[in-house]
Amino acid sequence: MARTGRPKAIITLSNADRAELERFAARTRSARRLAFRAKIILASAAGASDVAVARRVRASANTVGCWRKRFVAQGLDGLFDEPRPGAPRTINDAAIEQVVVATLERTPKGATHWSTRTMAKHQGLSHTTVGRIWRAFGLQPHRSETFTISRDPRLIEKVRDIVGLYMSPPENALVLCVDEKSQIQALNRTQPVLPMRIGEVERRTHDYDRHGTTTLFAALDVATGNVLGKCYPRHRATEFLDFLRAIEANMPTDLPIHVVLDNYATHKTPGVHRWLAKRPRFHLHFTPTHASWLNQVERWFGLLTQRPLRRGAHTSVAALKRAITDFIAANNEAPKPFTWTASADDILAKIARFAQRTLTAHPAL
Repeated sequence: MARTGRPKAIITLSNADRAELERFAARTRSARRLAFRAKIILASAAGASDVAVARRVRASANTVGCWRKRFVAQGLDGLFDEPRPGAPRTINDAAIEQVVVATLERTPKGATHWSTRTMAKHQGLSHTTVGRIWRAFGLQPHRSETFTISRDPRLIEKVRDIVGLYMSPPENALVLCVDEKSQIQALNRTQPVLPMRIGEVERRTHDYDRHGTTTLFAALDVATGNVLGKCYPRHRATEFLDFLRAIEANMPTDLPIHVVLDNYATHKTPGVHRWLAKRPRFHLHFTPTHASWLNQVERWFGLLTQRPLRRGAHTSVAALKRAITDFIAANNEAPKPFTWTASADDILAKIARFAQRTLTAHPAL
């Protein structure tokens, strides 16, 4: 027997409504929520089920059903947010839209980004009003982040290989994430640090004295969270080989060792290849270029920076090494492995979406 259920309201669009919805759907930068809702209605009008539309717009079927009902009951007006309680607004929707569109699509003369005051002068509003609009839409023109899309021709293969080690590790084998944190500076403030007091945060001078550097080689056991670390004055192939010997000496002799590491030149020298050729139980897995975030030890390096290094005061390289050694010892007293949840398919799909956004923003590439 065919499956029955609550019948869905049929959406029939006039030419005017369809043109307006298509205009809304194209505003993915200046009106993301409205564009999202318009895409739901356009897909539903084409005859797609709620489940199919939900899969297409990456939402739940309940969300699709909600906006379908709102459109059937109220038309285009149902796609806009309902008025909220409080004092009536003195700025109309058109003025807000002009601020948002100008923020996303234009830059001020002689500058790379807007400030609240330059935008306020451009739009004839107060800078506090511009600030409220930006906060409401999550706009932060003063901030910028960096990114690099990997161009490794074996990107897909390497992502699947390394994520497979994390999510389905081989039985009776060790998986180690290995890398070096180079040029760690022994820094000491030029004046004594004023400790935290009730009502006052810790205070320190902005300048510092340098007392040398060290390089930490570390191996994170993915299964247990234990870390093997060793400091060196430099980070050449000689030091990397010595650290590989330390790994060999400190790990069980009867287990294969899978090592995740990046593409740094010292990891691929002829001397390293000769050493590994004599030790077949070592298996190297290289991350894609510009994708060191796949190496879990990088996250552990972040904790190292955050806890003992960033606010530490070290008057010598020896003092710096003691701080690093103490942190490793504290970590290994109660180790806690990182939990990897992103599948290879999820990661690759995210990279594909990001690459597509880049191409859309820069069609000449």
